[in-house]
Amino acid sequence: MAKNTLSSRFRKVDIDEYDENKFVDDHDEAADQLGPDATEVDNLIRHSCTGDMMTAFHIALRNPPINTKNPAVKERAQAVVLRVLTSFRSSDIEPAVRSLDRNGVDLLMKYIYRGFEKPSENSSAILLQWHEKAFAVGGLGSIVRVMTARKTV
Repeated sequence: MAKNTLSSRFRKVDIDEYDENKFVDDHDEAADQLGPDATEVDNLIRHSCTGDMMTAFHIALRNPPINTKNPAVKERAQAVVLRVLTSFRSSDIEPAVRSLDRNGVDLLMKYIYRGFEKPSENSSAILLQWHEKAFAVGGLGSIVRVMTARKTV
C-alpha cells in the first residue's frame, strides 16, 4: 500500500538554496593563503648556515597558495620556494626532504613540477636533484597524488 506523500516532513534539504542562478562563491581568500614570507626567507638565506637554510625551507613551504586563484600570488610563492631550493647544497637536500611529512613531500613535489614548467638558468639540474630525493622519500604515490591533484601551487 502506498504511503501518504502529502507530508513534507521528509524533506530536510532546501533545494532552492542550490539554485545556480543564486549561487555566490563565499570563499574569501584568507590571509594565510598568501604564500610564504619572502623577506623572512631572504634574511635566512643571506645568513646561509645549515640551520638557517632548513628553517628557510620550512618557512617557504608554509602557507602554500593552493586555494587562491590569483596567479601573481602563486608566481611569487613559486619564486620564493625556487630561491630556497637553489640555495641548498646538494649534501643538505636529503636531510631537508626527510624532515617533511607525507603532505610536505607532496607539496615539495608540486613546487618541483611547477619549477619544471618554467625552467631558469641551472634550475632544472637542481630540481632534478630535489626530485630524486623527494621520490626516494615519497615514492611513486607522491608523484601520482601531485599529478592528479586539482589544486595547484
